[in-house]
Amino acid sequence: MDPTAPAAVGDTRPVVTRFAPSPSGELHLGNARTALFNLLLARHAGGRFLLRVEDTDRERSQESYTRALMDELRWLGIEWDAGPDREDARGPYRQSGRAALYEQYFARLVREDKVYPCYCTPLELEASRRAQLSAGRPPRYAGTCSTLSGAERARREAEGPKPTWRFRVPRGTRVEFVDFVHGPQGALTDDIGDFVIRRADGSAAFFFSNAVDDAGMGVTRVLRGEDHLTNTPRQLLILEALGLPAPRYGHVSLIVGADGAPLSKRHGAVSVREYRERGYLPAALTNHLFRLGHSSALHGLLTLEEMARGFDPQHLGRAPSRFDEQQLHVWQKDTVHHLSTEAARAWLAPVLPPGLSEREASAFVIAMRPNLVLPSDARPWVEIVFGGPPALEPAAEAVVRSAGSGYFAAAAAAAREGADLPAIAGAVRAATGRKGAELYMPLRVALTGLAHGPELAPLLKAMPAGKACERLARFA
Repeated sequence: MDPTAPAAVGDTRPVVTRFAPSPSGELHLGNARTALFNLLLARHAGGRFLLRVEDTDRERSQESYTRALMDELRWLGIEWDAGPDREDARGPYRQSGRAALYEQYFARLVREDKVYPCYCTPLELEASRRAQLSAGRPPRYAGTCSTLSGAERARREAEGPKPTWRFRVPRGTRVEFVDFVHGPQGALTDDIGDFVIRRADGSAAFFFSNAVDDAGMGVTRVLRGEDHLTNTPRQLLILEALGLPAPRYGHVSLIVGADGAPLSKRHGAVSVREYRERGYLPAALTNHLFRLGHSSALHGLLTLEEMARGFDPQHLGRAPSRFDEQQLHVWQKDTVHHLSTEAARAWLAPVLPPGLSEREASAFVIAMRPNLVLPSDARPWVEIVFGGPPALEPAAEAVVRSAGSGYFAAAAAAAREGADLPAIAGAVRAATGRKGAELYMPLRVALTGLAHGPELAPLLKAMPAGKACERLARFA
């Protein structure tokens, strides 16, 4: 089944996808992948991608989370065609601004007796749930308030808090749909139970507002986490009751850690912000996420445009996707290698010493870039290149002593003319006859204090004028 094809014969609607987060926390990797896949699905089909903020939960929703979420999406390169900052006739794209619309549809359901008020307390609902589980039945609302008389409703209204409102689920039928990831799906309505569509404070609950907004915004494809798979029959029932068009649904596998458990803080960083602050680059994250739960014949570092062309919804996997930070490191290193010198300077700016000229900073970047994964990897080398003479461990001291003062006298004399490794090595070779590692290792140790590290020639060019000569001369 091709999710980019028309939903049915005569359906000529263009592909419209959406990302609909709740601003109750940071953007985590699972939601970032959902946003990315919806963007790619829309772009692959030449359609539209929407951003809708689902902020009807007044207690948990925060404007700071909304701003941060939008900032992280833009950092990843995920741009929307319409959203809270890009309104059009289908908006507003914040659910908090759509209360009047929800009220209209809710009133219609009330008139048609497709909803009813529920006065059950949380304690009563929990007791009912426990009783059903004890009897070996799946927990669902028992319908306690579905047949209350008008007089009984008035009495309950007068003596307690305001009720929630539940949707009357038709009995004895089956809701069927074709999920474009998991294939044919179905649920018996008798197993669903009447569910809440309006909270006691009057705000629209998720099942209701989410479905109504998808229809009102012209969304034709909903790609979301498989934890929402069981929600789909409920939303299809609401859309059918209101005579609204339903999108096609696809549910992607969840992201898990190396141990197979859902990705969480115990696996390390899980939010986009954390990875951004550690210095990961957006292309590294998007390339890794693109391949989590989506198989592709495309190899190498891809742009979002290339991902969109190669995105195939029929290649979305059903098995959980294992997040491997080591694989992310591979994409990060590849991304760093593709950075321009200017972009790499900006990326390393937090660890560079103040006051460097553009030339000095560029020389350091060129020397270090092949060896870096994160900016923190460059921090020790900032001290080595720009700081005082490095202290030598015993093994390093032995390398220097074995080279002898004549070796370093020749090296220092050549270094006075400039930090050019071939010239310095040539002078030492002529003075000592050394070759290979015996020629180059004492230079590296005297200059950096280490027997390993970035290539020595560009590292020499990154050192401030006279520093190489100073470090070599101390052993002459």
